[in-house]
Amino acid sequence: MTLNRNTALIAFVVSAAAGMLGMRLLENKIVPEPPAIQKDSAASEIERPKANPGAVRVEMYVMSQCPYGVQAVDGIKPALDKLGRDVDFTMDFVGQGTSPSNLASMHGPKEVTGDIVQLCAAKHAPDKYMDMVVCQNKNYREVDTNWERCASENGIAASAIRTCLEGGEGRKLLAASFARAAKRGATGSPTIYVNGQSYQGGRKGNDFLKAICKAASTKPAACQAIPEVKPVNVFVLSDKRCPDCETDKIAEGIKSKIEKPVLKILDYGDPDGRKLYDEIKPGALPIVAFDGTLREDADSWEELGGSAKPAGSYSYIPAGGEWMPACADADGCSKAECKESIACRKEVPNKLEVFVMSQCPYGVKALDAMQEVLKNFGDKLEFSIQFIGEGDAATGLTSMHGQAEVDENLREICAFKHYAKKNKFMDYIWCRNKNIRSTDWKECTGGTTGIDTAKIQKCSEGDEGKKLLEASYKLASSMGIGGSPTWMANNKHKFSGIDAETVRKNVCQHNASLKGCDKKLSGSSGAPVEGGCGK
Repeated sequence: MTLNRNTALIAFVVSAAAGMLGMRLLENKIVPEPPAIQKDSAASEIERPKANPGAVRVEMYVMSQCPYGVQAVDGIKPALDKLGRDVDFTMDFVGQGTSPSNLASMHGPKEVTGDIVQLCAAKHAPDKYMDMVVCQNKNYREVDTNWERCASENGIAASAIRTCLEGGEGRKLLAASFARAAKRGATGSPTIYVNGQSYQGGRKGNDFLKAICKAASTKPAACQAIPEVKPVNVFVLSDKRCPDCETDKIAEGIKSKIEKPVLKILDYGDPDGRKLYDEIKPGALPIVAFDGTLREDADSWEELGGSAKPAGSYSYIPAGGEWMPACADADGCSKAECKESIACRKEVPNKLEVFVMSQCPYGVKALDAMQEVLKNFGDKLEFSIQFIGEGDAATGLTSMHGQAEVDENLREICAFKHYAKKNKFMDYIWCRNKNIRSTDWKECTGGTTGIDTAKIQKCSEGDEGKKLLEASYKLASSMGIGGSPTWMANNKHKFSGIDAETVRKNVCQHNASLKGCDKKLSGSSGAPVEGGCGK
């Protein structure tokens, strides 16, 4: 899978409050150095290459299979190459486990192995390990196996890494790395600090180069060759009738990513805003639009040009919204394009719908939480599942996490179609979620769950499944839903969260008399547990 650039861009314009594949936007504040890690043995320590006096300290905390972490690692590598010993750089990993025998990471065992081999390379080849990591990142889904080739291609002894991986040294390194991330308070990938200050800027080489040069007390020679930044005209177009468009947060997100934005906020109801809307014809709002100045600034163009959609004399990027301004007009719901918009959906009591990607770790957690939710509400709650992706049955269906996710989406939607009664389809999904990336889906059919293997195979591999998934994708798209998981209570009230208590609270907010609303479920005790894949 390659990183969906448009998804990453949506993340930066709306993610002042959102978490993407574990990514989070941190406050811009000075954070003290973490307490020293207790040394179990020399095997848990990595000796960093000696930096120059006054070198800028850069800490990066990632997950080896997180696309946003991969993007950050690839982005900082050119800056590290240019600055050399003028940067004191470390890379640690975010995960769970306090001992070498008990280690886990969000994307599963393969990610744990990927973390380990990268730490082994950092220990045994500190001057070359980033070359191996960037090589691995070309296919980051296979970091557990592609390290040997990447090590050899970059002059690193694969035998030393293998001994580290298989002999137990690597697991000690990872336990210590997880501990450093935990002491630093790093729970998202990537979490980055420059001289103790949380970094919120872009993820290209020049972005990191500028941030490091700005933090340097004595400017390294490489800082003298940074290209001049040109202003970029940016238009945030929204609608004041939209309750969830969060225009201010979008504007703040832009300011953190474009170095010299000339920002103008426009409203659909005003002449200038309506003129821009009519020229671009974006459909849903809010959007972020650019004129020709986007192309004139090399960094901004590299970051946004490939994802900005051309429209007249402008280009634009959807900002993750689903507000259809035409549907908010008096006769809006009579228009064909508005039938499935949230504003025009009819209230259906005691209904819960979830939009997911089957291999999104947040979607998996959300669906697992439904065991407790469904047990609590029983058959009084109407529950259904939809999927997020692109394409159609005729030209092909796609999903963020690749073809394996499309295949699983097909099987799960077929299970829903044929085993919706009493939510029987969830037995298949809960079984699959124990090892969602396994190709042996048949072990979750037959005697294990009572789901007919042949029926699921015929549906998922034939036209029936493709048409079901196409319709599901179209429904998500028509509602502007791109983040997994996204919940819909009573057919029209959207919310996010991955724990049972957050789901219960939102269902009961609109169905106070529903049996089970008086019982608190497990999950967060305060704010909802957020998280999601996509926008």
